[in-house]
Amino acid sequence: MSVGIRFDGDELAGREGQTIAGILLANGRRTWRDAAGAERGIFCGIGICQDCVLTVNGVEGVRACQRTACDGDVIEREGRS
Repeated sequence: MSVGIRFDGDELAGREGQTIAGILLANGRRTWRDAAGAERGIFCGIGICQDCVLTVNGVEGVRACQRTACDGDVIEREGRS
């Protein structure tokens, strides 16, 4: 079964059970956050580094590598200094 998410206004498709990071990577998105003037994406992949945090359905600080994507999720970049 497929899952559809919206990331920065773009519709992206993934598979049921994939993490948000998995769907972003599968759709060619390598970075999705700005921090200290540099682009960030997935780094550790296990939720420790927090480089992959996003805003999901209005909730800030969601780790994309740990959150399973749900059909209809609205995901936005986060900027941190």
